[in-house]
Amino acid sequence: MSYPVEELQQFGYQQELRRVLRFRDLLAYGLIFMVPIAPMAIFGAVFSASGGMVVTAYAIGMVALIFTAFSYSRMVNAFPLSGSVYNYVGRGIGAPFGFVAGWAIMLDYILVPSLLYLVASVAMHATVPAVPVWLWLVAFVLANTIINSFGIKMTARFTWIMLLGELAVLGVFIGVGIWAILTGKGHWTWEPLYNPNTFTLSIVLAATAVAVLSFLGFDGISMLAEESRGGGKLVGRAMAGALLLAGVLFIAQTWLAAILTPDPQALIANGDPDGTAFYNAAQVAGGHWLATLCAIATAIAWGLPDSMVAQVAISRLLYAMARDKQLPSFLGKVSRKHNVPRNAILLVAVVSLALGLYMNSRADGISLLSSMINFGALTAFLLLHLAVIIYFVFRRRSRNLFAHLLMPAIGATILGFVIWNANVAAQKLGFVWIGLGIVVLGIMYATGRRPKLSGMEPTHAPASPVHEAV
Repeated sequence: MSYPVEELQQFGYQQELRRVLRFRDLLAYGLIFMVPIAPMAIFGAVFSASGGMVVTAYAIGMVALIFTAFSYSRMVNAFPLSGSVYNYVGRGIGAPFGFVAGWAIMLDYILVPSLLYLVASVAMHATVPAVPVWLWLVAFVLANTIINSFGIKMTARFTWIMLLGELAVLGVFIGVGIWAILTGKGHWTWEPLYNPNTFTLSIVLAATAVAVLSFLGFDGISMLAEESRGGGKLVGRAMAGALLLAGVLFIAQTWLAAILTPDPQALIANGDPDGTAFYNAAQVAGGHWLATLCAIATAIAWGLPDSMVAQVAISRLLYAMARDKQLPSFLGKVSRKHNVPRNAILLVAVVSLALGLYMNSRADGISLLSSMINFGALTAFLLLHLAVIIYFVFRRRSRNLFAHLLMPAIGATILGFVIWNANVAAQKLGFVWIGLGIVVLGIMYATGRRPKLSGMEPTHAPASPVHEAV
């Protein structure tokens, strides 16, 4: 299925990116961005923060973002454009709000690649001590930048290869873990879902704020709306599918790991400062070989495919904002040969490398980066839900109140609770970043560069009220 070029032109843009991505490519992209084995790296932190109820933390995170995925599908169908929440909030509420939403989610998209590169480099250095962390970091950044510069089709092929590898490792862990429980190495328990001795709503929501990190990336699929063969509808389906599949995989592996954790009470009390809790559980299940396999797979997954698609997402956001003259114009340039925003890709690589090297020089580099991530994206998601309500209910006069009022309202409420219970350091940095964005917005107004979006309404937009979900 090809997507008509006219659907993009009605918003005032030309088709510059290459439409080659199918549903399965978008699904693989979303899964890789979320990393099917992501909980292996942060299992201990979520387990400790949730009082052992790690499954509940991931389940709530999935439910919260299902509502967000629903809101995304509404807006991507109405506005099948690159730029994600920047475009959806900007066109649903107004260009200044779109700038703030884009600025907010930019914080996460800028920091995520740096965190992924650093975690992967530290893990690979622990496995191969002869190669320093900084050299692994440079190698990961260089490899991903080269692949992304050769076009989205090359990225999609590499994504599929790495996804199959991750699923194979996860399948081995689940199979060995189930066998270990059946043979008496662990005993089935519902405590990872509900532990009456530790349960409080604030504890679970605080842990959910950490667990949500594993789900961030499903929204990155919306960045590829202008590279999808099926446009907005295909993107919406892929986002929902990737989120649900990832949620099932996250819950399955963390439940098994929680059952096989050698000393759960010590993990709750002392946390997981060295990040080995999951691998300790894997060692109980299958021995040293399984722990090593999971550790290496996690390092490669975070250092190559996950950081690669993160680089794709932020480069498309920079491209979308630059072509609307809300960022420097050189970021909106597209390579004629490979149809990718190469300047944006290169800038992301430089920033990721510099930030990764700096954080590597700090003793608390990984924990500091981790605490910064999530706030910006969750804030942008709140604005997305608000945009659905304002655009469809107030501007389009939709009568489908379930899709355009109830669903986004529930999603916004859940996210509000998660943000309220998030890490205090993350809250402070998030508010500072958003405040800085508002200052930049004020400077744009003062200098006569008021944010504008091309073709704010489609040329064929109906004047009558909307009766059905878009």
